[in-house]
Amino acid sequence: MADTLQLPPLVELVRDNGFIDDAQAQDLVRQHVESGKPYKTLILDLDVLSEEDLLTLMAGSQGSDVIDLSAVAFDDTLKTLVPVASVRLHSIVPVEAESDHVTFAASDLVEADVIDELTFLLSREIRFVFAPEAQIKAAIDEHFSAGDASDALIEELPEFDAAGADEKGIESAAASAPVIRFVNLVLYQAITDRASDIHIEPFEKDFKIRYRVDGALYEMNPPPLSMALPIISRIKVLANLNIAERRVPQDGRIALTVAGRQVDLRVSCLPTVHGESVVLRVLDRSAVSLDLENIGLPEDIYEGITLDIEKPNGIFIVTGPTGSGKTTTLYSCLRYINKVDTKILTAEEPVEYDIEGLVQVPINPQQGNTFAKVLRAFLRQDPDVIMVGEIRDLETAEIAVQAALTGHFVFSTLHTNDAAGAVTRLVDMNVAPYLISSTLQAVLAQRLVRTCCANCKTFYDPDDDAIHRLGLTRADIGARKFAFGKGCKICNATGYKGRKGVFEYLRMSNPVRDMINAREPTLVIREKARELGMRTMREDAIRNVLDGYTTVDEVLRYT
Repeated sequence: MADTLQLPPLVELVRDNGFIDDAQAQDLVRQHVESGKPYKTLILDLDVLSEEDLLTLMAGSQGSDVIDLSAVAFDDTLKTLVPVASVRLHSIVPVEAESDHVTFAASDLVEADVIDELTFLLSREIRFVFAPEAQIKAAIDEHFSAGDASDALIEELPEFDAAGADEKGIESAAASAPVIRFVNLVLYQAITDRASDIHIEPFEKDFKIRYRVDGALYEMNPPPLSMALPIISRIKVLANLNIAERRVPQDGRIALTVAGRQVDLRVSCLPTVHGESVVLRVLDRSAVSLDLENIGLPEDIYEGITLDIEKPNGIFIVTGPTGSGKTTTLYSCLRYINKVDTKILTAEEPVEYDIEGLVQVPINPQQGNTFAKVLRAFLRQDPDVIMVGEIRDLETAEIAVQAALTGHFVFSTLHTNDAAGAVTRLVDMNVAPYLISSTLQAVLAQRLVRTCCANCKTFYDPDDDAIHRLGLTRADIGARKFAFGKGCKICNATGYKGRKGVFEYLRMSNPVRDMINAREPTLVIREKARELGMRTMREDAIRNVLDGYTTVDEVLRYT
């Protein structure tokens, strides 16, 4: 019998009122874990009740009402009562303020920790009424505009004497309302700007907070250096880390619901000369498509991959630098072959996305859980498919090859510049060439290039210099124009919005296998693969320039 999963309050409420049965309730929890979609959206997708019925059900369970939010008059008291960041972060709107309580309108049940935070910030009892999601969004956009809220919140931050503070003083500063409001804004801003990482770094004379959006870092207005310790301590509290320990690296996680979206933040604290540097990796499951057909593969490569990963045994490698989307591609491949009759085991450092049906094991070298050790244990677990986060050493490579030779299919990643480089990297690790040629099925190399902002994209006739830098001629270009983004409010004046994959797919063929056995260098293998029809990453990237998706600068920077 399958494991029974803990039901969240909303799913329990809908089940207890007879709209769904136990099996459907369990299925909703699995779908939520896999897709990151809010429970309310998944329930409405079932078509068992309308949004109006669901709001009435939620209001009834709380002894509350469903209201028409468009009829509420928002005066200045309501608009300034709660920080904009909290309103937008939690998708709730204050509709009434009394001396002993504040009433908020919500379109979903609100979690206990959010109620605790609001109670603390306002020092009053918190009550809820319910309203349709569209009305909540409209009210937030009209009356609670983000503007540059960071300036106001930075001014609110008190001076803090880090040198004279004891642990209790640091703890109470981290739990103060201005620090909570400021950290909420930092997280909200990062997630709405689709940042992949948040960097919080104290230096000798200043304190920087930067977001990585589409691969580039942008700095927000810096808070005072004296507030570094309370702000970093607040993040450590959210991630359940030890705030008294500032001499050793620590790792943790924060699970957030932002504007109805489930977001996981992976937190890494590193002691530096001037205090702790904290980096939060944003894992927004609803923003990442883990469907193989949706990750932007060219049609011919998609067809090649779907054929290769269905094979009964062998090794499939995805290669590229850190942050090039390798993990997303691997997960998409695993989801494609994830069927009831296939046992899939993964060893990852750390596990980034929970996927139903996969047995996922986190690697922890400190506890002796290395890739090699976990891989050995995997072979005793009767798997069909194994995913190894990364092949880093000869021991891991040899076990992966052994697994492939004994009838398993192995997925993994390597850090190399191109597809052919993966072969020579394995040879450099001292894996016997005949073992590589007999087990390796294919190598996919990839990079992410920024795409031109659709709102301010402008076309121009390229000059001879731009054409020459791409290694093309006027005849190759024909009448086609190149594109660039002028920069606008939507793309933060960068000219880029979003990223797109560029790929290079090396499939094993007999001539390539012969070259591997003969220990031919990367260049020779690559040229042979091109002769046999492989398109290089540079060629794939140029295709994106000619189709108006990206710029010459991006192609030259990443390929």
